[in-house]
Amino acid sequence: MNKKEVTEIKKQFTPHNCAITRICGCYVDGEKEKKTELKEAFLSLPEEEMFKYFDIFRKSLSGTIGKNLLNMEFPLETESEGGTQEFLLKLRNSRLTDDVLLTEFYNRVIDSYDFPENYLILLIHAVYDIPGKASDGTEMFDASDEVFDYILCCFCPVKLSKPALSYHADENSFHERIRDWIVEMPDAGFLFPAFNDRSTDIHSLLYYSKNAENLSNGLTDVLLGCVPPLTAGSQKETFKALIEETLGDDCEYEVVKNIHENLNELIEQNAENPEPLALDKAEVKYLLAKSGVEEAKLETFDEQFDAAAGENTSLLAANVANTKKFEIKTPDITIQVNPECADLVETRIIDGRKCLVIAVDDRVEINGISARTATTKTEPSKE
Repeated sequence: MNKKEVTEIKKQFTPHNCAITRICGCYVDGEKEKKTELKEAFLSLPEEEMFKYFDIFRKSLSGTIGKNLLNMEFPLETESEGGTQEFLLKLRNSRLTDDVLLTEFYNRVIDSYDFPENYLILLIHAVYDIPGKASDGTEMFDASDEVFDYILCCFCPVKLSKPALSYHADENSFHERIRDWIVEMPDAGFLFPAFNDRSTDIHSLLYYSKNAENLSNGLTDVLLGCVPPLTAGSQKETFKALIEETLGDDCEYEVVKNIHENLNELIEQNAENPEPLALDKAEVKYLLAKSGVEEAKLETFDEQFDAAAGENTSLLAANVANTKKFEIKTPDITIQVNPECADLVETRIIDGRKCLVIAVDDRVEINGISARTATTKTEPSKE
């Protein structure tokens, strides 16, 4: 799913657009014991509660594609009888009205989810009548020819409110606030099936993780049966390792700067595309060659890429590049430059010493104090 498709689903979580038919849930304590369950027609809820649920559902579809929101495909074996995809499909098709399937789903979550505190499993079923689109992109609500039938699941921590003093109007006095259990925004969640190309894709799902670097909680692999992609942090480290291994001891400043600039240029060119820019093995290799890496150093690149990232892995450009700053570090100093002004920093040998040279104007700020930079005095001519 791309960001436009995610936004289209999120827009349903309002009273006007609501397509949710049913909501179910199970409250689990830190000892993995079920405390209570809920099953209701969503539209029968009080309006105040509906708005709180809408906030939770929208949050489970928030973040950046490739970081907090991950597109995952089901391995083929999960679609056979007894597989995780086959089970989710039965759950979706039941419209959450089969108590046996719901109980089995809750049990699977409890057995697989590695979460030490109290949490609420929230599960909804919705039916979205997908509006057609004209050639200019406008929606034609009377030209719908497909229905997106899906479930959305959220895993929400439940924690005690903080202790505090509160004002009691009936007594006109202040007392200690009674602490109660609060359902927080989701720690994780998933949408099944995926809404790819504005259509139902039962072979994929969209997974949400509040912590983009924590995918080892038992949900992706055990509950869903999917192989999670490299996290954003892992992709960045993999890209860094590939550059260092490819260039070796000849990893020169100018080449690394060129890689940074060329990568950011690719991201800028893709800015209007709802699909995040992904670089496969061949595209990363071309990027390095374009940036000045010698052909001889790229002879074993394919093997290095397969070993570091995986043969068919793609790296998201937004995960491996830094579009907000160009940072140079030495053991004693750190220099941060606007990426568009990276050319202001050069490497030179001055008086036999390797130096970083930064072009500046006639004034700079030092700890917020404006100061004039040094000027070269012209010696008076002698006649």
